[in-house]
Parts: sequence; C-alpha cells; structure tokens
Amino acid sequence: MPDVLEQFNQTGEKALADLQQVDSLDALEQYRVQYLSRKGEITGLLGLLGKLPKDQKPAAGQLANKIKNQVNQAFQQRQTELSSGKTKKSGPLFDVTLPGKKPNIGAKHLITQTTDELLEIFGRMGFDIGYGPEVEDEYHNFVALNIEKSHPARDPLDNFYIDDTTLLRTQTSTMQIRVMETRTPPIRVVCPGRVFRPDTVDATHMFMFHQIEALVVGENITMIDLKTTIDQFIKAFIGPDTKWRFRPHFFPFTEPSGEADLLLKDKHGNESWVEMGGCGMVDPNVFKSVGYDPEKYTGWAFGFGIERLAMRKYGINDIRLFYENDLRFLSQF
Repeated sequence: MPDVLEQFNQTGEKALADLQQVDSLDALEQYRVQYLSRKGEITGLLGLLGKLPKDQKPAAGQLANKIKNQVNQAFQQRQTELSSGKTKKSGPLFDVTLPGKKPNIGAKHLITQTTDELLEIFGRMGFDIGYGPEVEDEYHNFVALNIEKSHPARDPLDNFYIDDTTLLRTQTSTMQIRVMETRTPPIRVVCPGRVFRPDTVDATHMFMFHQIEALVVGENITMIDLKTTIDQFIKAFIGPDTKWRFRPHFFPFTEPSGEADLLLKDKHGNESWVEMGGCGMVDPNVFKSVGYDPEKYTGWAFGFGIERLAMRKYGINDIRLFYENDLRFLSQF
C-alpha cells in the first residue's frame, strides 16, 4: 500500500512540475495527451486501483482522484494564462532581435507628388516659386487681366462668388498681377494652386482642380521662348517621346494666345487630344495695369492643369479618381 501511494504522489508531483515548463498552447496540448488523455499517466492511476487488495482501494482511490483534480485544475489555469498572453515566466514573449514592423505612416497624395515634381523641374530651369490667395477680388481675377465686364467669363453662373466683388479664383493667372505688382523685370516665376469653376463633373472636368502658372517678363521675350520652355518641361516631366501641340485660341490677357494639348491614351488604347491649358504672350494692357512699359518689356505666361499632367504621365483616364479617396487607387503612387 505505501509503495502504491508513493507512486501516485510522485506521478502527481511530476505532472505539476512539467506543467510549469509549458510555454505555448501547442506544448499544452502535448501535455494533455501525456497526462490527461484516456491513456495518459494521471488517468492511468485509476487503472491501477483494480490490481489493489479490496481493503486498500478506498484510500488509493481518494488519493488518485485528489491528484487528478489538482492536475486538471492546474491545467485549466495554465490554459487560461496562455490564451490571454499572461504567463508566470519572466522575460519577453517575443524575440526582440527580430526586425520591427514598419508603421503605416501614409504618403503624399498624387497631386502633391506631381506638384512637387513640377516645381523641381522649373526650379532647375531658374524659376522662383510664388503663392497667392484662393479668395480673390474682381480686380485681380478680371479687371487687371483685361477681362471686360461684358466678357462671359465674368458671368455669375460661371464663378463661385462670395459677395458682389469677391470670388474663389478661377485661374492662377491672378498671380501674374500679384507678382508684377511687387517686382520689377526680369521676372521668372511659377505659381501652383487650386482654382474653382462650376463646371459639370465628368472624366476630364472638376469644379475644383489645380493649376500651375508660369510667368516670364523681360526684354526681347518671344513666343519661341514660350514654346521652348513648354517643350522642355513636358519632355522632362512625362518623357522625351511625349506628343503635344499648340492650338490657336483667344484669352483677354495674352496676345497672341494658344492652348497646349496632350495626347492621352485610354485603357483601350484609344488616343485623343486633351487640353492641358492656355498660354500666350502677355497682353500690353496687362502690363499697363501693373505699371510696366509695354514698349520696353514683353513676356509670356501659361496656366496648365496639374491633374491633366498627372493623368497623361500615369495613364489615368478619369480625373474623379484623384478625389474619391480610394486607397486602392492612391496606394499605387
């Protein structure tokens, strides 16, 4: 009898000691199979009872049940600790020598990336950078740009007026006036910014979009300088094989005037010309409005859509994708 009880105690102590070394749920399952399964060591203690004399069975049975209950209780406690990540073992639960997880800190929006790249290109060409207000007065948005009151561009239905004389700027050409009011030639400046027009939204139009305005003023500035600059920046930004064209147009603030078009290709491979923006030689009346002598100075200016430049470069066929905030689209850039 004492030998059997001693064997029961030793088995119980060994089971409890081994349980303290278990440090994972996988190892805990192996422990359960070894000690608590149908053929496990603790369950096997009960099988020994049938081989004992009848007078020894009650005491041995009580001890075996006590040991089984202790091991079962300790097993369940350990299972709870491991499942919740709480263990009595000292030290970290992870390998601190492994590389850390890179935090998701986001990235610049594609429009910001495109603007930065354009400014960098023009910076290499010797242009300064200027910024101006998005809320403008009629003088800078229309009057100083030689846009008469009768011109359709001043129709309230074609502008976002805040009051009778204040509106959201419709073009970055307003920066021509603000720059020339504060500087004397020679001038070479580029101005990015948002503009606002109540256009019908479709694949190539938005009521809010971005332009980049360039202005060069000095002596003996010609259309050749304008065309050369546009050609250099388009090929630097998009690629040397980019197709673009000049098309005659009219703007009150430039004479002669033109529009520059880019050849875009849709997802089916179909090509079409898309307006990039307006350009031309600064009208003498604009020079007079800022106090420049039009007999001494000439200059050129252009205002190009940043979204359309990005669309051409990255093969995007719908301007609305820039503003839908779909991470499946934005994360590609």
